[in-house]
Amino acid sequence: MITALAASQAYAAAQKGLGIEDGPGMVGSKPPQPGGFGDILKSAITDAVSASKTAEKTMAAQVAGKAELVDVVTAISAAEASLETVMAVRDQVISAYQEIMRMPI
Repeated sequence: MITALAASQAYAAAQKGLGIEDGPGMVGSKPPQPGGFGDILKSAITDAVSASKTAEKTMAAQVAGKAELVDVVTAISAAEASLETVMAVRDQVISAYQEIMRMPI
C-alpha cells in the first residue's frame, strides 16, 4: 500500500514534470480549457495533487487535535478516488498505445 506521503511526493513530481505552477492560489484556480486530451489529463493530475495535499493538511490538523477523524477519512477517500481515476486513465492510454503498436504498417 502506498503511504500518503509517498503518493503526495509522486504527485508533486508529476505536477512539476508537467510544468504546472504551484503557488498561492494557483492550484485549481484555472478553469479547464476545452481542448485536447492533454488538457484533460493535466487537469486530472492537478486535481489529484490538490486532493492529496488537502488530505495531508487534514491529517496534520487531526494530529494537532484541530480536525475530526471523519474529516481525515473523507479527505483520504477523495484523494484515493482521484488517484484511482488518474491510474485508470493511464491504464487505458497504455492499452491503446499497445494496441496501436500491434497494428500492421
